[in-house]
Amino acid sequence: MPLKTIQDEPPALNLTPMIDVVLMLIVFFLVGTEFTDMERRLKLEVPRVADRGALQVAPAARIVNVYQDGRITLDREEITLEELTRTLSHARKQYGAQGVIVRGDGSGRVDRVVAVLNACRQAGIDDLGISVRIGESLRR
Repeated sequence: MPLKTIQDEPPALNLTPMIDVVLMLIVFFLVGTEFTDMERRLKLEVPRVADRGALQVAPAARIVNVYQDGRITLDREEITLEELTRTLSHARKQYGAQGVIVRGDGSGRVDRVVAVLNACRQAGIDDLGISVRIGESLRR
């Protein structure tokens, strides 16, 4: 078994990359300071407005389920078509861009889904979506 007779040099710390990064940061902040000085020298007074607080957050899309037996639920609560129209109309008055996603049972009657879509249109809902799942035989 060969033994080492020559000692290796001790590892040296290479500071070159760190110095490069520090110099780049110095250049970045110097250039950034020049831009803020140019902004301060502009003779422009922007208008002042009253603080009305944060903007209203857009509500999540409401989910309408149409089951095989014809039942309709809005956000997991059973509802009739007339109540659906009233509820969605009220929601649209509170937030004009209220969205609705309709999920119909694949083996159910299509006329119930069409009636729900019509109720959404009567309520003034413009952001309508229909939830579907792509079957294995339909993929290409």
